[in-house]
Amino acid sequence: MARPIPTWLSASAAIVLAASTWLWSVQTVAAAELSARDIAVLLVGASPASPADLAGRDLTRLDLSGLDFKAARLEGADLFGADLSGANLAEVNLSGARLDRITMVKTRFDRANLTGASLLRPAGFSTLASLAAEASTFAGANLTRAKIFGRFHRADLTRANLTDATLAPFGKTGFIEHIWRTEFLGATFDGANLIRADLGHVLFAYASMKGANLSGARLAHADLTGADLTGADLTGADFTDADVDGANFLGAKGLETIVGWATTRNTSRAIR
Repeated sequence: MARPIPTWLSASAAIVLAASTWLWSVQTVAAAELSARDIAVLLVGASPASPADLAGRDLTRLDLSGLDFKAARLEGADLFGADLSGANLAEVNLSGARLDRITMVKTRFDRANLTGASLLRPAGFSTLASLAAEASTFAGANLTRAKIFGRFHRADLTRANLTDATLAPFGKTGFIEHIWRTEFLGATFDGANLIRADLGHVLFAYASMKGANLSGARLAHADLTGADLTGADLTGADFTDADVDGANFLGAKGLETIVGWATTRNTSRAIR
């Protein structure tokens, strides 16, 4: 008759088996995580008609540079610190995605859905020169309620929708007022929708905002030096302590309804 296994030995064996099972499960989960190569392979087989589904995935710090995402689903995805240089994210669904600290040199977000997305402190240029050839494009993108902070010099936001977006450094974006600010030096906002957007302290120097809808937008302390607001809708916009030195307001609508014009700086040097 087989001798019974001692109770203490049975318990030890159970512990070892449990530990082995836990280790195996951890290794299985780790192996199942997507790598940059996995994503590249997935995108090769995808198409705009049958897009890759990466919604809600953890893609933090991956090198995804140069990839064509072919209108992929990335809603709610975490791309913190990812390298998207030269990537094509045109028409991609990035609603609610986290794009903080990404590298986006020459990245395309044209017509992408960035509703409620977070785009804080991206690296947009390879040097401090902010070359126009390296600027990213957001033409026609939906940035409704997006949180945006950082340097976006010469970016193309033609006909982009930034309704209720927050570009101000204080409050919803979490950055301290007066120390840092969002910068759109020489950027293009022609025909863009910025209704009720929080643009406080933002640098719009020499930006083109022709025909943009800024009704109800907050531009307190914003720098609009040399900006072109020809034909823009400024109904009820807040210009408290903004700087409009050399700004062009020809054909702009709602000038008589602007809030804070009495404290707006360099109004005598603006073109009206």
